[in-house]
Amino acid sequence: MQLTFEILRQAGSAVLGLLLQPFYYIAVLLMVLHYLRQTRTERKLFHVRMQVWPVLLLRSMLFGLAAGACVSVLSFGIGAAVTMQTIYWLWAVAGVLALFRVRYLCFAYSAGIIGILHWIAGWFEPQALGEMAAPFVSSLQKLEIPGLLIIIALLHLAEALLVRLQGRELANPLFLAGKRGKLIGGYQLQGYWPIPMLLLVPAQAGAAADAMLPWAPLLGGDIMAGSWTMLGVPMVIGFSELTRSLLPEQRARQTAKALLYYSLLLGAVAAAAAWWPPLTLVAALCALLLHEAIGWISSAGEQKRSPYYVHNDQGLRVLAVVPGSPAEALGIAPGEIVHKVNGYRTLTPEVFHQAMHTNSAFCKLEVINHEGHSKFLQRARFAGEHHQLGIILAPDESSGYYAAAKPASLIELFGSKPAAKSRDTTSSM
Repeated sequence: MQLTFEILRQAGSAVLGLLLQPFYYIAVLLMVLHYLRQTRTERKLFHVRMQVWPVLLLRSMLFGLAAGACVSVLSFGIGAAVTMQTIYWLWAVAGVLALFRVRYLCFAYSAGIIGILHWIAGWFEPQALGEMAAPFVSSLQKLEIPGLLIIIALLHLAEALLVRLQGRELANPLFLAGKRGKLIGGYQLQGYWPIPMLLLVPAQAGAAADAMLPWAPLLGGDIMAGSWTMLGVPMVIGFSELTRSLLPEQRARQTAKALLYYSLLLGAVAAAAAWWPPLTLVAALCALLLHEAIGWISSAGEQKRSPYYVHNDQGLRVLAVVPGSPAEALGIAPGEIVHKVNGYRTLTPEVFHQAMHTNSAFCKLEVINHEGHSKFLQRARFAGEHHQLGIILAPDESSGYYAAAKPASLIELFGSKPAAKSRDTTSSM
């Protein structure tokens, strides 16, 4: 009973400390800016809002809270010596990286870089690089990198599950510049989750809990079992993938599997480094390079496959379906082909629009699904509905705007730079 009360007391103190830190709120602010930019892009390209961003934000925060609770429980058996100095280093490095790409806000990158800096700092005396550098060198030398990397591995295990569960919701349709200036359709899968965590850490002087742990943490051992405390730690995880050749759910499954393998491999190498410190540099390089390799492998696969979201001789390819629209109610899905509308073969968007207006009160569609089978759909039309029933077609020559495939930087999120570019500049790419 004493242990239970002590855990609750320590947890309450850690939660209060977490709420007083600015980092969690910074992560939420960046997510708001990301969703606002996403909404601007959708309105520019499709003249419609695909998702309600406050709902997406709330959902991501709730999923992040659940993930934080799960990872916190798992980490109780680790006993990593994570301090607020570690958190300051993580957020400082991540902030610098985000200036170049927001996706670098993922702590896999900053933890890997900190591990490399920690290894370099170990070769110097704190005063060797001058008085100004001495505090930073000393701080780096005190960091416990293997335990931090194990926490990063656990976070990516949670991220793999989140991507698998939420992957389709995190996919945003785009018009993209293809080869020779031709526009093609695609999807940007991008998600960020602020993760509030409670970590069981070795106690500092005067901060130890009043009750002993009934277990010996992996890294803290018997010493930590009698001298422990809890630390509130704001973390953030995220990913960004672009696909022109796969359905969103297919890309989400592939990404989730890659993140699962990444977390298991990083966790194994970091655990080995905890027992044999010379492997610490290897673990730090794994955190950095293996995470980036996920993107490299994905890009290489995209280059080998042909674009999927283009029209063909069967009809017009559906790029996306507006949520809550008649098209969604009819069961039309992204990637399917609109073959006929009201009896007319729809080989061009112009024929599609004309066919939709041949009957102002009713419409019949023949749609070819992903397996190549035809399905016949029909419904009444009502005033005020989307003029295409909520179907967003893949781009054609009449499309006026496209989105840049390059991920946004932190400066672009805060700036007023247009989220979509005019078609006039496509040919110069």
